[in-house]
Amino acid sequence: MTDWIGETFTSDAGWNHLLDLVDVGDRMAGSPGEHEALELTRDAFADAGARNAAIEEFEIQGWERGDSAVREAATDEPLAVGPNECIALPRSPSGEATGEFVDLSYGVPEDFEADVAGKVVMVSSDTPDSVDRFIHRREKYYRAVDAGAAAFVFANHVEGTLPPTGSVGTADAPIGAIPAVGVSKETGARLARRNEGDEVTVAVDCETPTTTSGNAVAELGPDTDEHLIVSSHVDAHDLAEGAMDNGAGTATIVEVARALAAREDELDVRVRFAAFGAEEVGLVGSSVAAEAADPEAVRAVVNVDSNVFGRTLRLDHHDFDALATAAERVSDRFDHPISTGAELVPHSDHWPFVKRGIPGYMISGETEGRGRGWGHTHADTLDKLESRNLREQAILLTELVVDLAEADASIPRRNTDEIAAALEAEGKATGMKLTGDWTF
Repeated sequence: MTDWIGETFTSDAGWNHLLDLVDVGDRMAGSPGEHEALELTRDAFADAGARNAAIEEFEIQGWERGDSAVREAATDEPLAVGPNECIALPRSPSGEATGEFVDLSYGVPEDFEADVAGKVVMVSSDTPDSVDRFIHRREKYYRAVDAGAAAFVFANHVEGTLPPTGSVGTADAPIGAIPAVGVSKETGARLARRNEGDEVTVAVDCETPTTTSGNAVAELGPDTDEHLIVSSHVDAHDLAEGAMDNGAGTATIVEVARALAAREDELDVRVRFAAFGAEEVGLVGSSVAAEAADPEAVRAVVNVDSNVFGRTLRLDHHDFDALATAAERVSDRFDHPISTGAELVPHSDHWPFVKRGIPGYMISGETEGRGRGWGHTHADTLDKLESRNLREQAILLTELVVDLAEADASIPRRNTDEIAAALEAEGKATGMKLTGDWTF
């Protein structure tokens, strides 16, 4: 029966939910906007035909943006001020730090072999092709902290006067150790050209109240103990609309819920939808859910984060063979390209489950080049997304979930020691140990 394909390709449910999310405004973790987005998503699940739609709340360390700047220390002259030049990184501590300014280029591990104690260090958001793994922002930040730097400046590698954002906290230490700001590519180039070796001050003003976040959840299919989790995150950084990251993912799983409601009799196990809160500040919502879950009851996690911008779906399956095979089946069935990858991706809401050995996908949209592109900047806006891509991807993901929910589907887990060894082999363990993300 293929009526559901035509209905999904003409449905406005997912796209309309995306419009609702981007029009909320600020969806920062723990903010009123995030709570509004959780309510909208809970209601969208119910409208799609899912049952038991609810919000499961939890407490978090909040972070509220104030002003930030890079200034010349001697004269207090502003060198980088304003939203097109400089913004604080979430979970930076409030305060000022002064030191000699040094540009560490990409901020790969060997760059920190220089003496940066007491200095203000700047690194790029990019990773060079000569390095065989992506170096995450938080690893660069904690290398600076570990080396005794006074402050951290994160320079975008994407043109357009777009300072990048991104959290520098961890679950164990939600507020970072040294002031941290993001600057645009253009501002970073100017600082490197004019101020190398000068004394500069990095200033951050913020508030850190205790607040509440939550996960919007709902269910479809039979009431079995074993279940699939189909997830996204509703929060976004407070700079822009959070259209790609991750309004798109949440809108997609709402569309998948609508399509699956029409195919509910094909589901042999329960499908639990979860739109997590507080992903951008340390995967908090998904970590709460993973810790509460019975690992043996979760058949697999289908996590959608930052899709739609790229037309081709990217399914990172973390070397779970059964997940790779399921992706190939769906691609063959529809004669439609799906890109896959086997390496471990220790970021986004699948990871609290995958690190426990639970099979899980990280699903995104494939784009050229490294990094987030417009993501984590003011430019993550709706105009860059197409409804066609959302509908096509929702069709593929609906079929994937039905495939995974078959009664005879066997998706073996991976031993956690095996996952730890793979992280070591892929060069990711060192950075995770430094940032406090190593739990093995």
